[in-house]
Amino acid sequence: MPSSLSRRDFLAVPLVLGAGALLPSFATALAEETPPLPDLSDWAKVRAQFTLDPAYLHFASFFIASHPAPVRDAIEGWRRAIDRNPFHVVEHGMFEDEASNLPRKVQVAIARYLGGQPDDIALTRSTTESLALVYHGLPLKAGDEVLTTVHDHYSHHESIRLATERAGATMRRVALFEDAAEASTGSIIERLLQAMRPQTRVVGLTWVHSSSGIRLPIRDIAAALKAKHPEVLLVLDGVHGIGAADETIATMGADFVCAGCHKWMFAPRGTGLVWADARNWARLRPVIPNFSDMESYNAWMEGREPRTANNAARMTPGGFHAFEHQWAMAAAFAMHEAMGRTRVAARIRGLNDQLKASLAQDRKVRVHTPMSGDLSAGLVAFEVEGLSPQDVVKRLLEQRIIASTSPYAVTYARLAPSLVNTPEEVERAANAVHALATR
Repeated sequence: MPSSLSRRDFLAVPLVLGAGALLPSFATALAEETPPLPDLSDWAKVRAQFTLDPAYLHFASFFIASHPAPVRDAIEGWRRAIDRNPFHVVEHGMFEDEASNLPRKVQVAIARYLGGQPDDIALTRSTTESLALVYHGLPLKAGDEVLTTVHDHYSHHESIRLATERAGATMRRVALFEDAAEASTGSIIERLLQAMRPQTRVVGLTWVHSSSGIRLPIRDIAAALKAKHPEVLLVLDGVHGIGAADETIATMGADFVCAGCHKWMFAPRGTGLVWADARNWARLRPVIPNFSDMESYNAWMEGREPRTANNAARMTPGGFHAFEHQWAMAAAFAMHEAMGRTRVAARIRGLNDQLKASLAQDRKVRVHTPMSGDLSAGLVAFEVEGLSPQDVVKRLLEQRIIASTSPYAVTYARLAPSLVNTPEEVERAANAVHALATR
């Protein structure tokens, strides 16, 4: 091999894999492993992309998604590519020129959906990991306060608790409403603003609550919060909003948006993101060594500190992951683009409005999710008089209807109509709940 041949040049040379087979160019391999999107022009065609057991009605898809065909194909394509030649694919796809960088291609696909720029996006493995990276990265100090709500999930509360404990800061929880079904935009904002204190540095909220199904009016909340307290940062758990609501996340007003993508987005299991702009990324301190920021690597090689401001690449956890899953994220975002964010949100809203309207007609069923589609998304939380939420879920399962309970101190039964459901299935599920209420 000529001494002038660089490692990048060497990787571009076809390599013998055995039995005379030649490794194609990386660009060719990339094209071969990226199947075209199917026809998604109607909801029956969308539902056909999933291999869900047809013996059941699936009303808990928000928990963790079944991979649709475009995502399955992408995962399998990347798995085959890596298994054929792991060094070539991972080295070239991760550590060579930007044009071939596969995480970058995923960031580009996500940015088209979220708004903002590819450099605004850190790739993670879950909402939990995303929240932990942000809260532990914040420059909190003794005397600072993080304000959150009593309604948030374990992962959000624990991320705040652990970060504030280490920093000597404090955490406080407030109620934004007594009954989610009766909440209003004005009352939510009023309660939040009244809870603010001089030492409050960060507010942590959840966009769509898996406890009650309420969807907080984040754009209005952010505008009111920033008008009164422009220095306070807003951290958002957005996992049940992304892929279900028609919103441009980059312009909502949150400073950091954390979300797993293996729920409403249908991305591969074990994938997630954090969105923030450059100014807010610069506020954070990295928690895990990265494999994506060249300045970090150069600083290590030269025995110095990085000279540039912190960024999304520096906050992205390094190490070797399930790359076939991470790289296949692009297929999920492309699928949502093809379906259309507005169209998807309208479909989910219509199915959930249908379910709420039906359940609300039964005096023995109490719906805890706001009836307004402006304050809800894809989850309907309810109680049936005389039955525990666990019993409701058990009895629905006996009829092959998969529901769930909310994992909170105060728990409800939940049905979550999504793109894998039909109006007829929603009607059947509602009728099954009515039948339970008459027992």
